[in-house]
Amino acid sequence: MSALVRPVFAAGRQAVVVVIVAATVFVVGCARPEADRSASDSPAVTHANPADATPDKIEEAKAAVRDRNLAADPESGDEIVQHPAGKPAVPYAATSTEAESIPATRRDATAAMAPGHQVASGQLAYLRPPAEPTDRENYGHVEDNPVRLTVESPVSTFSIDVDTASYSNVRRMLNSGRLPPEDAVRVEELINYFSYDYPAPNDGDAPFSIDTEIAPAPWNPDALLLQVGIKGYEPARAARPAANLVFLVDVSGSMQSPDKLPLLKNAFRLLTNTLNEDDSVAMVVYAGASGLVLEATPGNRKAEILGALDRLEAGGSTNGASGIRLAYLVAREHFIEGGINRVLLATDGDFNVGTVSHEALVDLIETNRDQGIALTTLGFGQGNYNDHLLEQLADNGNGNCAYIDTLNEARKVLVEELASTLQTIASDVKVQIEFNPARVAEYRLIGYENRILRREDFNNDRIDAGEIGAGHTVTALYELKLVGSDARLVDPLRYGRDAVSAKDTAAGAELAFLRLRYKAPGGGASKLIERPLVAEDVRRAADTSDDFRFAAAVAAFGQILRGGDYLGQFDLDDTADLARGGRGADFHGYRGEFLSLVGLAQTLRPADQVASR
Repeated sequence: MSALVRPVFAAGRQAVVVVIVAATVFVVGCARPEADRSASDSPAVTHANPADATPDKIEEAKAAVRDRNLAADPESGDEIVQHPAGKPAVPYAATSTEAESIPATRRDATAAMAPGHQVASGQLAYLRPPAEPTDRENYGHVEDNPVRLTVESPVSTFSIDVDTASYSNVRRMLNSGRLPPEDAVRVEELINYFSYDYPAPNDGDAPFSIDTEIAPAPWNPDALLLQVGIKGYEPARAARPAANLVFLVDVSGSMQSPDKLPLLKNAFRLLTNTLNEDDSVAMVVYAGASGLVLEATPGNRKAEILGALDRLEAGGSTNGASGIRLAYLVAREHFIEGGINRVLLATDGDFNVGTVSHEALVDLIETNRDQGIALTTLGFGQGNYNDHLLEQLADNGNGNCAYIDTLNEARKVLVEELASTLQTIASDVKVQIEFNPARVAEYRLIGYENRILRREDFNNDRIDAGEIGAGHTVTALYELKLVGSDARLVDPLRYGRDAVSAKDTAAGAELAFLRLRYKAPGGGASKLIERPLVAEDVRRAADTSDDFRFAAAVAAFGQILRGGDYLGQFDLDDTADLARGGRGADFHGYRGEFLSLVGLAQTLRPADQVASR
C-alpha cells in the first residue's frame, strides 16, 4: 500500500499535514516479503516547507485532491490517476517531494490522460472497466400451454385470473428501453388489464354475465379464435359495503428510491381520499421488525391517515412475514361482518429476514383467507422486484396482484377500479370447456399457464380458484383447429379411433360446451352455469367486435414477447394494425398507450429477429 502526502497549511504558524491513504491493492501472483508488508502498510507522513503554503498552492492542492480517483496498475499494484466519466483530465503538477515518490508507471498513465496527449498502445489497460448494475428481480418460470389433441384431451379446465401486474411491469421495462424477460410476460394479465364492453348482468342475483365470440384467428385464417368474456355486476358506488382495510407498508432500506416508498405513499393518499366514515384504515409497517403506526381510524379522519403516511421513512432489513402476521391480527380485531376485510401489502417483495419461504407464507395467508380476510399485493420498484412471490401471495389470499409503476396506475387500481379491487362478488370461479372431437381437432389455451386445474378439480368445491371483483371483466382466448383443417400442427394417429361419427349425434353441431362454477362471497356450495358453443356462432373476420380484435392484438403482443412460437409470420406491425382496428372509444387512453408500447417493442427488438419474421 502506498500513500500520497499533500501538505495543506492553515493561516496560523503551525502546519497541518493531511495524509491521503490509497486503498490496499493486492498484486496477483506476487508475494511481498513480510518485512516489506509491515513497513509499507504504515502511512508515511512527510513535512513540507511552510514557506511553500501560499493561498494559490493551497487551492491547487485541494482541487487536485477533489479531481483525483485512484485506480490500480494490475501489474505493479501502484495507484494511477483515473478521472470520473465526463470530467476532462487535468494534468497534476506534483511537488518536488511527491514527484520523487510517485512510481514511473503512474506518472506515465497520468500524463497519458492529459488533453491532447497521444495514448500509446497498452496504456488503456490501466483503466478500470465500469461495473454493471445488479438485477435481482424474480419471476416464476412459465411454459406456454401446448397444443392439445381433442381426441386425447377433450376437456380444458382453469381458474380465472384478474391480476394485471404483468402488463404494467412490462410497460415499465419497455419505457426504460429494454425488452422484458419472457417469464415476466403473462399473456392473460396483459389481456385482462383492459376493460371490455361485455353485456352486464341486470342485478346482483346474477353476479356476472358470460359472452362468447368466435371468428378466424388474425394470425392464422385457417384457425378459429374463441373468446370467452365475463362481466361482473357493478353496484352503485354508494352501495359499496363498509371496508376494514389494513395498509401493510414495507419501509425497509430497499424501499428508499423514488419509485418505491414515495410513490407508495402517494398511491395510498389517493385511496384514502375515496374512503368515508363507514370505512376504517389501520397501518402496519415492517422492516427489521414490524409495528402498528396507525390504529384503526375512520375513513373520514383523513388528516390522521395522511399524517401517518407522511411520517413513513425507509431503512433496515425486510421481515415481511412478521408484518403480514401483525396486519392479519389487526384486521381480525376490527373484522366487519358482511363488509370488506382486506390487507393491502405494498412492497417490492424483497423479504430477506424472518420467514422467507413461499410455502410458509402461503400457509399463513390461506389460514386468514378462510377466515374472510383477503390479501391484495401492490408491487413497486425495480432491481429487486419479487414478482413471483407477490403473485403467489395474492393468488392464495383471494386477492389480486397489481404493479404500480406510475401515479396514474395507482389511480387506475385504487380509485377508478376501487370496487373491483376491494369488493368480491364471486369467488372460486372456474372455467371448463369440453371440445367436440367431431368438430375440433386441436385447441390451445392462450395464457393462464399457472392457473391450470385438473379436470376433477372443477366439481371439487374445496379447490381454491380465482375471484371476480365488482365490475371486473375477465377474458380467455382459445385457438381452435377444426377437423380437416390444413392448419393442424399434430398429425392424426394412423391407428387412432374415429371421432367423426359424432357428427351424427344431437350434439354434432356443437364446437364445444362451456361450464362455469362459482361461489357467492362466503358461500359454501358452488353454482353451475352451462352453455353450448355452436358452429353457427362463427363470424367472419370483418364482422368481429372491437373488443374481439383488440383482445386478439394484446394476446398476439404477449405471445411475441414470449417468443411467438405459434404466430407464424404475424409480427408487431400486424399487431399494431389489429389493435388500431379494435381501439374503439378508449375513454381513458389505455388502448392508445398500448399502441405506443407496441411501437417501443418494435424499436427495441434486435434487427435479426425482426428480419426473421
